[in-house]
Amino acid sequence: MAEKALKQKFSREFWVANTVELFERAAYFAFFIAVTLYLTKSVGFNDIWAAWIGGVFAAGLYFLPPFTGAIADKIGFRKALMLSFGLLTIGYFTLGVFPYKAIVIPALAIIMFGGSFIKSIITGTIAKTTTTETRAKGYSIFYGMVNVGAFLGKTFAFPLRLYLGLEMINLYAALMTLTALVVVYFFFKNIDKAGEGRKLKEVWNSFIKIVLNVRLITLILIVTGFWVIQHQLYATMPKYVLRTVGNTASPEWIANVNPFVVILFVVWITNVMRKVKAVYSMSVGMFIMPLSALCMASSYFLESLTGNSVDFFGAFSAHPITIMLIIGIVFQGLAECFISPRYLEFFSLQAPKGEEGLYLGFSHLHSFLSSLIGFGISGYLLTAYCPDPATLTPDQLPTAYNKAYYIWFYFAGIGLISAFALLIYGKVTDYYDRKKSLAEI
Repeated sequence: MAEKALKQKFSREFWVANTVELFERAAYFAFFIAVTLYLTKSVGFNDIWAAWIGGVFAAGLYFLPPFTGAIADKIGFRKALMLSFGLLTIGYFTLGVFPYKAIVIPALAIIMFGGSFIKSIITGTIAKTTTTETRAKGYSIFYGMVNVGAFLGKTFAFPLRLYLGLEMINLYAALMTLTALVVVYFFFKNIDKAGEGRKLKEVWNSFIKIVLNVRLITLILIVTGFWVIQHQLYATMPKYVLRTVGNTASPEWIANVNPFVVILFVVWITNVMRKVKAVYSMSVGMFIMPLSALCMASSYFLESLTGNSVDFFGAFSAHPITIMLIIGIVFQGLAECFISPRYLEFFSLQAPKGEEGLYLGFSHLHSFLSSLIGFGISGYLLTAYCPDPATLTPDQLPTAYNKAYYIWFYFAGIGLISAFALLIYGKVTDYYDRKKSLAEI
């Protein structure tokens, strides 16, 4: 039986779904690493408006999937994929060709709606095209494709931004999603029966249940603090590094450190912590996160010792800000290894018996909140400590970024408060669980 399971092959639809997932992630992460830069430099929004627009866009992508997933069940996966990639192509192309305020907002809404279909359809396709024996391998292939796509997208974004301009990143994203649309049209057949699934009203009722579940909504609010810092890879870091180091800096490559660390360590850390309660494994990551932000803030002190360049044995040199950002992002990746694999486990245990699947559909509400909060805060902090050079006079420029590193102290504070809150949460829930167990004896 074991030999037979090993020889089982995945269906064409499985490989098509994973292939288009790679294209979609390559498009999305190329676009998203530069979204606030594009909104400011190409479209003309100030840092605060660019941050709020980027935050609402990202928040929508996390909030809508349970609802668009229900729509996908009704119309069938193939039609839903074609609708999704069609909307994404139109949205990205519009951003690339028409970088104007009146056009950008509806284009982002189109991308947000189109992109919200993808995760539920692809994961649903993998569930329907794998067996009990092949499902674990199937999802490992899926997560591999996600990470490869994310890495490639940000890698291509750097030369596109540097040599061809920010608008070209959006046209590259449009090409990726158009390619995915063509692949779906020619090679993807329906594997589901249209009309299945839950009604939108049922999805909404599930959302209301979660909001009214004190345990779950408290956990979501606490973990939001971690993701607020994590989102600064896209909200703050690109503008911060380009303004303090220079336009030849590569926020795209710096951001790629995070998935690289996660790929290297997540399996090992999860295995080491497997016997530790989920809430305490998560707490380890939550206490690492403030350290990440403090490392980023420490660039000022390193720069005071080394000047604008740190030489590594004559092999290469790097700016102190770049070095400390990379070190900080390494810690972020390690923190994610402690938190992400155990969060869904812990979240599902807080859900009522028999309703775990229903509740897990909204398990990423923390990313909805952290997108709004993280991006929103970023706009104000950039304006205060790392302002747009276009808004500065020649006299202001030489000292404008002397306190830019202060930004990371705010996020260190958010991380520390969240870490202590999770510890308290764990103690309180343990106390009430023990009390309930004793009452049932």
